[in-house]
Amino acid sequence: MKIQITCTMKLPVEIRKKKKSFVAFCPALDVASQGSTEEEAKRNIAEALFMFLRSCYERGTLDAVLKQCGFEPVMEHELVRDVHPAPTSAAVKQEYLDIPLYLLSQYEDNRQCHRA
Repeated sequence: MKIQITCTMKLPVEIRKKKKSFVAFCPALDVASQGSTEEEAKRNIAEALFMFLRSCYERGTLDAVLKQCGFEPVMEHELVRDVHPAPTSAAVKQEYLDIPLYLLSQYEDNRQCHRA
């Protein structure tokens, strides 16, 4: 039996106009990209973030990278619901992008993923 899960991260992205291009930056993970239009910059930063997260997962470093970036697990009742980002200048557009990380496992009834 195959099991598929999707983990989605809602990450802040800042988009700035730079001469003839747009630069997109995710300060939470220190990942940047660019594009000739704002939409292209958003698509490119979404792809860069997906590839960064996937690469971290595949190398077994996702936990360490998230901890290094200041993330820590919390219970749902501890979540801050009304997160208000710091004000940005008029030249910087900030928004949140949903970045999915798809995982697939070949599950066998006799297999244990955690061994005591």
